[in-house]
Amino acid sequence: MNMKYSAIVMATAVIFATAGLSSPALATGKMTCEAGPQSGWKTRAQLETNLVAKGWTVKKSKVDGGCYEVYGTTPEGDRVEAYFHPVSLEKLLVLRRGKELYRKP
Repeated sequence: MNMKYSAIVMATAVIFATAGLSSPALATGKMTCEAGPQSGWKTRAQLETNLVAKGWTVKKSKVDGGCYEVYGTTPEGDRVEAYFHPVSLEKLLVLRRGKELYRKP
């Protein structure tokens, strides 16, 4: 009985672990982009290079909600979370501690 229970628990754990690996990363919901297939996107490295040339300091960037999300510091010295369109690299939303500093009209 104990061995059978252990096998069921192990099988269940494997199923949940596999499901977690195959599901897409969840977006935070702060911004979403309809950017088409990733093959048409500019790279995060291009975005980061662009931002650094404009005076930003980039700490981290990732994909979130189909947009590029960047954590860094603006030229004005604000530590922010910012969202950019992955095709145009256009700035869409900038937040500082949850407060909206900029939103594309």
